[in-house]
Amino acid sequence: METINTIGRRKTSVARLYMQPGNGDINVNGKAVADYFNSDVLEIIVKQPLNIVDQVTSFDIKVNVDGGGPKGQAEAIRLAISRALCEVDAENRPPLKKEGFLTRDPRMVERKKPGRRKARRSFQFSKR
Repeated sequence: METINTIGRRKTSVARLYMQPGNGDINVNGKAVADYFNSDVLEIIVKQPLNIVDQVTSFDIKVNVDGGGPKGQAEAIRLAISRALCEVDAENRPPLKKEGFLTRDPRMVERKKPGRRKARRSFQFSKR
């Protein structure tokens, strides 16, 4: 099996993933996943799809991620890993679909409007 290339997005984060058979190493932007994400929760988010299909030590994963914050990046990586696991074996699709890992979350930050302080917040009204 050759390298599988997938992409995952969340908010403004874009994760490009390269997955090949190996022993379970996950590198994000050239660092180990534990070093890149300083929070255990974000590391768990990244590894969720692998835990569901019981293939934590089956693949070496290299990810290039940019844009957004740590949480958006972790969820973008989760989507990319889920898509790659579906390419490896079609049997992986139903459990991942049931958990909602194959759905691209469309929620984005609303843009700022003219005449407003933020997207919806008005400037402070002064009566006098």
